[in-house]
Amino acid sequence: MTPVELSRTVLRAVRRAVDDGELSVAVPARVVVERPRPGGCGDYSTNVALQLAGPAGRPPRHVAELLSRRLSDSPGIVGVEVTGPGFLNLTLADDDPGALAREILARGGGYGVSDVLAGQRIEIRIPYEVRAEVVADSLRRILATQGAQAHVAHGETAESSAAHVVNLRPVPAPCDPAVLGRDASRWALLLPAAHDRPRIDDEHLAQREGNPLFRVRYAHARTKALPRNAAALGFTAEPGDVRDQASAAGDAPSTAGASSATGALSTTGALCATGAPSTTGAPSATPALADAPSAPDAPSTPGDVRDHDTAIDSGVAVRARANAAAALHTALSAYPQALTLAATHHAPDRLARQLVVVADALLGFQHTVLPQGEEKPSAAHRARLALAEAAGAVLAGGLSLLGIDAPEHL
Repeated sequence: MTPVELSRTVLRAVRRAVDDGELSVAVPARVVVERPRPGGCGDYSTNVALQLAGPAGRPPRHVAELLSRRLSDSPGIVGVEVTGPGFLNLTLADDDPGALAREILARGGGYGVSDVLAGQRIEIRIPYEVRAEVVADSLRRILATQGAQAHVAHGETAESSAAHVVNLRPVPAPCDPAVLGRDASRWALLLPAAHDRPRIDDEHLAQREGNPLFRVRYAHARTKALPRNAAALGFTAEPGDVRDQASAAGDAPSTAGASSATGALSTTGALCATGAPSTTGAPSATPALADAPSAPDAPSTPGDVRDHDTAIDSGVAVRARANAAAALHTALSAYPQALTLAATHHAPDRLARQLVVVADALLGFQHTVLPQGEEKPSAAHRARLALAEAAGAVLAGGLSLLGIDAPEHL
């Protein structure tokens, strides 16, 4: 369970308590969960009970106990403990490392779809102006992903008195964006917030790193190229643990001849995994620069180790791969919330900016997907390929909601 998913789980518990009359408060827009501070317990903690106690007229600990009962039987949560004045400490079930990629690939364009706005009928009123038309068109699609029925109307007269009215008045485009072509013009109008003036210039057409649209579309094209390259090397995607074998085993005690994955120096000058000195002299993998070269294989008997600089380079590369994967995992996990916020705030720019985040994370991760040099395809490579394909599905789905093409070649 990701932090975003856990936040939603806690929010649902609050909403159920309100609906059942156990709490008389306004349901907050979001709940913050974070890693416990020193002295805390569990995997995550939240102070939502302290925030709700005042408006509810209840002691914080009483609110926490109430929410604890509702959270204790939630899927993915195996323990809830109330500490201090009313902090909720949550222990999660062991995660399936490939669960996120597996879910995205299974749902495809449906990833991020929810029923948050189910049953709502919304009328989007706009003036006759090109930016308003484009923003309203994308907003209508985004609202539909959250369960709302929306239609666009021009002028001030409502077409249906039963609908919730959204008056959309973005700052108009300074000139006709059609000169940029369909995709670039839509992006130029959608990326800025409604209160910001859009920039209509050739920068949106430039195929370089400084152009966010290019990065998003190029990232999608890369997610299509990687499976082709992998097939040529004889492997396909399989969701799972993206860490190298040595890194995945990094919490295990180091033994003679074993490599492991974090960053402390052993008593023999080799790197070991636990942060404590190793007595074996075994080489290990540790954190580093994204494109640091892989270290060559070397005998792994006690006292027979690679030179110190080579071992560090290898370890740094392992950490860099792990960091790149974590950044992409976080960006993909945050996509559903970004989509919901784009709908509830009537702001397609929120979706556009999240696509940039996903694209940048993918571009930082893509170099870890294929084997390098003499390296053979492993389970980690198959898992990384699955995560990259999942990113492609998210980018394609998000661009589609913005009315922009997602190219397979660029």
